[in-house]
Amino acid sequence: MRTAFDFSPFYRSSIGFDRVFDLLENASRVTTIDNWPPYDIARTDEDNYRITMAVAGFSPDELSMTQEQNMLVVSGQKSGEDTGEYLHRGIAGRSFQRSFQLADHVKVTDARLENGLLTIDLKREIPEGMKPRRIEIGSVKATPKVAQRKIEAEQHAA
Repeated sequence: MRTAFDFSPFYRSSIGFDRVFDLLENASRVTTIDNWPPYDIARTDEDNYRITMAVAGFSPDELSMTQEQNMLVVSGQKSGEDTGEYLHRGIAGRSFQRSFQLADHVKVTDARLENGLLTIDLKREIPEGMKPRRIEIGSVKATPKVAQRKIEAEQHAA
């Protein structure tokens, strides 16, 4: 059962959230599940993340990684086909392309291939101008009192 959400009421009262609504619509669409190569996504601390992909059989020159705006694309292309006769082939060597949607200001800081695992470290780096800043509230200095003038009415004797 599929439930379609209508975001049109939000478009009338919000500006600049088009990308968020597009992400929600794309997430609700049913897509074929491709679970190869397997991967993990971990949050290592408040602003750091790690993606670990199992890419057994691929060398560093057969893997490519690109980051464009808020999208990280990891792909693998085997350079040559093995001509050996296999009795059983359990290690997948097919080409792949895996995309990860990244939040604003998330950048790849490191990528390494070790023991068949591709590890990608990511860091959210919010620009200084966008970080919340604390504004100090100063104390009120004693302000001089304004001298009050007393207006005396002339008294007339009748």
